[in-house]
Order: sequence, then C-alpha cells, then structure tokens
Amino acid sequence: MPTGTITALRAQAHDSQRVNLFIDDEFVLGISLNTLAREGLAVGMVVDAATWERLEATEQADRALQRAIRLLEQRPRSEAELRQRLQRLDFRSDAITYALDRLRDLGLLDDAAFSRTWIENRRTFRPRGSLALRDELRRKGVARDLIDAALADADGEDEDAAAAQEIERARDMAQRAMHRYANTPDWPTFQRRMGGYLQRRGFSFDTIRPILKELWQPTHNGDDPESDPVL
Repeated sequence: MPTGTITALRAQAHDSQRVNLFIDDEFVLGISLNTLAREGLAVGMVVDAATWERLEATEQADRALQRAIRLLEQRPRSEAELRQRLQRLDFRSDAITYALDRLRDLGLLDDAAFSRTWIENRRTFRPRGSLALRDELRRKGVARDLIDAALADADGEDEDAAAAQEIERARDMAQRAMHRYANTPDWPTFQRRMGGYLQRRGFSFDTIRPILKELWQPTHNGDDPESDPVL
C-alpha cells in the first residue's frame, strides 16, 4: 500500500479521461478524472493508508460505473441484470451500488422504461402473449408492480380493446403456423398441438380457445367441435 507525497499527476497518452499518479516520484496507479475530482487529489498532497484505501474504493466505483455504461450501450438491461453482470466481473458491492445509483440519477437505468421498451420491441419484432412478456420481465428481475404498469400502459385503459388486441396477436401467430397443423386428423390432437404452440408463446387459454375453433372449422368441412379445448 503506497504512502507518501503526490509528486506528479500526468495525463495518459491514450486516454484523455485518465491520469497516472506518482507518489515520491514513483508511478503507483492510473486513475480516472472522476476519481481525481472526487478525492480532490493534487500534487503535494500526502497519501496515508486511509487515503489510499479510499482512493482504491473510489477508483473501483468509477470503473464499475464506466463498465456499466458500456454494458448499457450494448443493449438495454434491467437493474438486476446489470447488478448480476457487475458481480460476475468481481466488482465490490459498494462499487456496484455506487454505479447503479449514479446511473439512476443520470436517467440511464430505469426498470419502468426498460419494461415498456421490452414489451414494445417484443410485440413488434417477436410477438409474444402477455403471459410470456410478464414471465420474461420477471426473470430479468423487474418488480411485479413495474411489469403490471408497463403492460397496462402498452394495452391502454380499455380492457376490452386490450383483450381484442391480444386475441388478434394470437390469431396472427396461429395463422402463420397453421401450415404445420392443417392436416391434423382430429380435433383433440389439433387442440393439443396448436393450443400448446400458442400457450408456449404466452397466450392464455381464454385467448386461445376461440381461435382454435375458428381455425379448425374451415379446414375440416365446417365441423363444429362439441367440446371446448382442453390443453
């Protein structure tokens, strides 16, 4: 643990956001400008053991922040996802807490906004039912109330309209998959296969039921199945 007097702070040649710290004319550490400012380092300042420990903690916190920003630039992440990734990179818990707090303050980490964006993108590019979207966000560590709010925001205030939109999404998905099941010989098998396909994509039984009958009848001489689907 180096102690002594800071004799130089020199800008790094290949990174304008970092400086090299010299104590008693010996290079000891590269630090960020953020760490430099937060710790108030200056030439002539005496670094003791306590100062050094604080300096290391501050520098790790800044490195955690910079890594977190780069991770968010790659793709949006929930807070839980980001925390877990930083933990796997062996950042200290206090450094991770600092990084996440700072990102929230900057408006770069927001599970509510993340949830809304996730739902919008999934429904646009890889349609899934609301049950699947809810489960995906839950597995990403998003709080239940935020998931509920994001789905409500995406669906609008009219529950009937939201249900109709969900049915239409399921219908569209089923129609695109119908070529796989068009030659299914009997109704119970069709229920299991097509119904299972839609359920695995997050659509509820109530959403699926009318669609199965709707798709079955035109391809089977208008036969009306006597029983409701049992999936």
